[in-house]
Amino acid sequence: MAVYEMTKDRIQPILEVKFSEVGISERGDLQPLLREKIDIISPDTLVIAEEFGQWEDSRRRIDLLGIDKDATLVVIELKRTEDGGHMELQAIRYAAMVWAMTFEHVVQVFDRYLRKNGREEDAQTALLEFLEWDEPDEDQFAQDVRIVLASAEFSRELTTAVMWLNERDIDIRCIRLKPYRDGERLLLDVQQIVPLPEAEEYRVQIREKQKRERTARKFNPDFTKYDVTINGTTYERLPKRTAIFTVVRHLCDIGHAPGEIAETVPWRRNRMFRWVEGAVNAEDFVEKATEQAKSEGKNFEVHRFYCGDDDLIVVGDKTYAFTNQWGSRTIEAVNLLIRAFPESDIKYQPSS
Repeated sequence: MAVYEMTKDRIQPILEVKFSEVGISERGDLQPLLREKIDIISPDTLVIAEEFGQWEDSRRRIDLLGIDKDATLVVIELKRTEDGGHMELQAIRYAAMVWAMTFEHVVQVFDRYLRKNGREEDAQTALLEFLEWDEPDEDQFAQDVRIVLASAEFSRELTTAVMWLNERDIDIRCIRLKPYRDGERLLLDVQQIVPLPEAEEYRVQIREKQKRERTARKFNPDFTKYDVTINGTTYERLPKRTAIFTVVRHLCDIGHAPGEIAETVPWRRNRMFRWVEGAVNAEDFVEKATEQAKSEGKNFEVHRFYCGDDDLIVVGDKTYAFTNQWGSRTIEAVNLLIRAFPESDIKYQPSS
């Protein structure tokens, strides 16, 4: 579709050009410009990484990786070519690679991005402020991935594939970027061509409904207390996170390894424990865990673990701290633990 200049006397077309004709490169020019003004192609999105590729095939890199206000990861692929190539297939592979990212992993990735760009912000604080969250919520974080394809043009083959995927609830959008020359000025026409705006309005309504439901859950949290009985001894009125800590501590006390316990809860498998070498007290644990995390390019957030002297769990030649980051699936995790270790004689019920 052409762009025109209109005055009182005439309407005349503005010259459409190609990015290559005006010396605009994909990675050297277009990508940095859109990175700093990402709302042009993906509103309400925070860029958390550029040229992201933490997998074995280092040639595969996401142009821009972001997260939106609904805590959905956003894979953004850019092409200045005239047909978009096969970018939809590439983007789907990338989406599959990042869909299991946790809040902690995203914070690490975002931290590297901030440092690389000379920004001194705290990654976790900035991410929480963007999401308007008071604290991390793994059960609501990155539950889906959506894809944004931005190109000078898209082939009929590509748009047909994207529309087919949209019909199957895979959120892919095609944003057309057309440059125009108006004398010395270079103009950019940005239009979403798939899905059509009318269809997008309906999708927005659905997302808003889901957001309201999440908000209702957030502001109507479950404060149920639980009585946990172990070998005939009852621990009364425990908050959910304390209840699962009590269960896990008992399992360790009767000889089950932390790794064995963690395997029982798939969504917390890699984040249930933090450990250091040796039998240490709380002060030494925090010091060692901090040094260990720093050597891995990470941060140890002590407030996210049971790190008191009476909370640490010593097994063999290691000391473990148990995570206190539990959300709406806490009791589901307790049920998994009880079923996995039936000999442990653990029962629980909501407190009266």
